[in-house]
Order: sequence, then structure tokens, then C-alpha cells
Amino acid sequence: MEYKIGNLRLKNKILLAPMLEPNDIAFRLLCKKAGCGLTYTGMVSPLSKQKMFLDDKPAVQLFGNSVKGIKSFIKKYDSEVSLWDFNLGCPSKLSKRFGHGGCLDDVDVIVEIVKVMRNSTDKPVTIKLRKSEKAIEIARRCEEFVDAIGIHARSVGQGYSGEVDYDFALSVKRAVKCPVIFSGVNDLGEVDSILEDFDFVMLGRLAIGNPGIFSGKTIGFGEYLKLAKKYGLLFRQVKFQAMNFTKGFNGARELRGKLIDYKNIKDLESAMGSQAA
Repeated sequence: MEYKIGNLRLKNKILLAPMLEPNDIAFRLLCKKAGCGLTYTGMVSPLSKQKMFLDDKPAVQLFGNSVKGIKSFIKKYDSEVSLWDFNLGCPSKLSKRFGHGGCLDDVDVIVEIVKVMRNSTDKPVTIKLRKSEKAIEIARRCEEFVDAIGIHARSVGQGYSGEVDYDFALSVKRAVKCPVIFSGVNDLGEVDSILEDFDFVMLGRLAIGNPGIFSGKTIGFGEYLKLAKKYGLLFRQVKFQAMNFTKGFNGARELRGKLIDYKNIKDLESAMGSQAA
């Protein structure tokens, strides 16, 4: 069975949520291999000159507080991307400082940005919101320019902790006619019931260190490492992911303590044992 966001056909309704640090190309490819319906990059500035690896043909999530650079950035990468998303949910200190992500609340500016995105591509365009006083207004005003709306029903102040306001997410769903993507799942067992109310579900923190969650199969650090080497990912990123993959290990806390001091890939391979085979 196929599911659609705009003109994009997806094989299932379970997506990888955009996450800045975990969602490198190696991790995204493993999630896709495991059956993820669509992978997202972490948030990217349209002014960025950093090399992008898009072999998984992901959704690319942009952030900012103006239209500067958006049209040219989309033109540059459009053929390699499945969908364009605009971040209106990041709760980081950086977002608070510069007024983007979950701290961008000028609705006119938001609409202007989304309109430019819409006019720059034939690919689907989406936005991802947080719970806020203006979230429903933003959703309604952006609806004519987007193909779906994501909602993480925690406030910026909550970050990634505390209870998700499911009723608020439902109020966003009721406010618009386009598909709505639910983000902020705490337990894999919740997914089926959430999909009774929403069109798609994103898995974020549950997938960190566990890309096989999309199929229920185990994908170890060794598979990640092969891809990380192929794409030449920086050692600090590989070490960050090694720590994530220790979830569920016996003696995981002790192992993470050792990983902190490691300086090269060989040490990581040795420490992760059979996982890095």
C-alpha cells in the first residue's frame, strides 16, 4: 500500500524525525534500510556551504528567520531531495538567541518563507511546529502552501521532556485539512493508536542508536561504521554515534565512560566488540 505527502509516494506511515546530531547520512541510510518511510536531515541553514550527502534522497529541513538564500539553496539540491521542510520547532539555545526554530513567532515572516519554498520547488513542502499560542494560526495560514504539517506537542520550554499534549496535537489536526504528522512518540507501542488520529508518525529519540526500530531488527554499530567510513564522517561524529549504539549493552555506562577518551576509529572498533565487526 502507498501513502502520499503531496506528490511523494511513501511505502509506510512511519518516518524518521529531523534531528540535528543523530541524522547523519550513515544513520539515515540504516533507517531507510530498516524500512523507514522517509528520512529527514537535521536542520540546515539555506546559507550553509557545508557539503551535503543526500544518497538516501531525504526530506531536507531548513531553518532561519528570513527568505535569504532559500530559493538558490532549493534549486541547488532539489533533484536530490524528496521533500522540503521548514523548522518551526527547535527549542535550542541557538534558536532562542537568533529567533528561529520554535522561537520564530512572526506569522507574516513564516508565511513569506513558506511561500518562497513553495514557489521554488515542485517537491512537497511541509512545516514542523511545536506547541505554542500561535501554532494553530501558523498552521492555518501556511496550509495553502504546504502538503503536510508536523506537530511536536511539547512547548519550547519543555524541550524533549515532560508529557506530550496529545489534545493540542489533535486541535492542530482538526484545524487543517492537509495531512498532519505526529512527532514526540514516547513508546513504540503508541504508534498504532496515534495513526488512528494522525496521517503519519515520526520517530525521533526512540530511533537514536537503534535504526532497526523501523523493522524490529537489530542493526549494530558495525553497519553504521562501514557507512561512516565510506562517507568520511568526522571522528567526533562517529564517537557520538558509538555512544548512542551502546543503549541496551551490558555495562553501557562503563563503556560510554571509556569511549569519551578514545581518539581514533580503531579504539572504537575494539571497544564496541562484536557490534563493530
